Parts: sequence; C-alpha cells; structure tokens
Amino acid sequence: MSAPQRLVVVGAAGRMGRAFLEAAAAHEDLEIIGAVVKSGDDAARRTLAVETPSGTKEWRPVEDGVPLLAGADAVVEFAEPAATARYARAAAEAGCAFLSGTTGLDEAAKRALEEAATRVAVFHAPNLSFGVAVLSDLVREAARRLGPGYDVEIIEAHHRMKADAPSGTALKLLDAVRGARGALAAVHGREGRTGPRPDRQIGVHAIRAGQIVGEHTVLFAGPGECIALEHSALSRACFAEGAVRAVRFLKTARPGLYGMDALSAAETGDRS
Repeated sequence: MSAPQRLVVVGAAGRMGRAFLEAAAAHEDLEIIGAVVKSGDDAARRTLAVETPSGTKEWRPVEDGVPLLAGADAVVEFAEPAATARYARAAAEAGCAFLSGTTGLDEAAKRALEEAATRVAVFHAPNLSFGVAVLSDLVREAARRLGPGYDVEIIEAHHRMKADAPSGTALKLLDAVRGARGALAAVHGREGRTGPRPDRQIGVHAIRAGQIVGEHTVLFAGPGECIALEHSALSRACFAEGAVRAVRFLKTARPGLYGMDALSAAETGDRS
C-alpha cells in the first residue's frame, strides 16, 4: 500500500472544515497532518476531534499552517478569500497541490489561484457536490433547448452566517444559463415599480436564514408552463465527499487550474 496523502486543512474549525475532517479521517489513504484555524479563534485553544470507525482522531489546531506545508502533499482550504490567496501562494512555494472550496473570492484571491496553477495542481469549486455539478449541466441544456421564450430566475438559500451573496453556486448556475443563452443582465432582487420584465434579464435571489445548508432552484417560465430544476443539500457530507474525491484527483494531476468538470471527466473517462 502506498503512503497516505498528507493534508493540511485550513479553516478546520469551520462548518466545512469540520465536515472534511470527518470525511477524510475515515480513509486510510488520507492523513491530516495539520488543522489550521483563524488567528484569534477560540478553537485554537482546544483539540479538534472526530469519530471514525477505527476510533477518535484528534488534532491540536495551529493558527499558522505555512510551516507545515514542507511535509504536506496538499492543502485543503475552506476559509476566506484572504486565506485562499495566502495559502495558494504558500502551496506553490512548497510544491503542494491546493484545493479551495471558498466562495466570494476577490480579484486578489482569483489571481493567486491562477498564479499558483502555473506551478502546482490547483482545484477550486464554489460547490463540491456532484449533484450540483449535474444540476449545472441540466440547467445549461434546459436553457439551450427552451430558448429565449422562457424567463429564467435563480433562487438560492443558505444559513444565516454565510458571508457572501449570491452564492458561488448561484453564480455558476448563472454562467451555465449565459453559456447557452448569451449575455443576460442579472438583477439581484426587485423592488418598487420595476415595470415589465425585460426580455434579456435573469433574476438572482439570495435567502439567508437559520441553519439552511444549501438550496438552489433554477426556474424556467414560459408560455403556459414552468419548469424548476432544484438541488438541496441535506448535510455538508455531500460537499465533504466531493472534496475527498478532489484531493485524490490532485494526487496525480499536473499543474493547472481544475474544477468539478475535470474531476467528473477523470472519474468517468469522459474526455469530450
């Protein structure tokens, strides 16, 4: 058996970080050698622990994971755009693959990913669910086949603590519609006397409430009918499983910037 893939997890105390710890710790081919939390986070003063079939696994969190990268094969980051940029650069310097599931990236973070991808394998996806990847394909096909006679609206819902809106997944779905229908003007919510809906407009609406994990609906409304394509995340396990599969993909990937399409093609053998 080959040596396990050594991982440093950035944002380990967050919702997705903990979900990834739980998923990865159950696999013998993955070894988490570092759990990184935000500077000043109370989580730095306590052990992070998850239950696995073989027993409890624990990590003492650190606030700076860069020194750990010398012994790592990959960095897995679920934090914030500033951390995305910092650890992408650090991973490239250390020769580590880099996976980020952070959304709402600013231009600095996007540029850091692109620059790191010239040196190491980089994987970024605003949503690591394979169900959402399929939804995106279905949305693109529906937009193409239904044509301009059908209005399109995107509605997304997340928990009250989510920092960015619209979600990265909603923006990906918007890109899927535009890929089939060309340039559509996005309007984020409506208020007042807006007048009749323009032909080449698409509404994008964000809901933030309670503990909603993630819900996305793309509505196509045409003459006498409506079609709704939906995805609901019942837990973060679907994202964590996608991240596990993406990390394994990175083990043999060449330098470059990858996403869910590349992962799906690699697993299915579809090179089209």
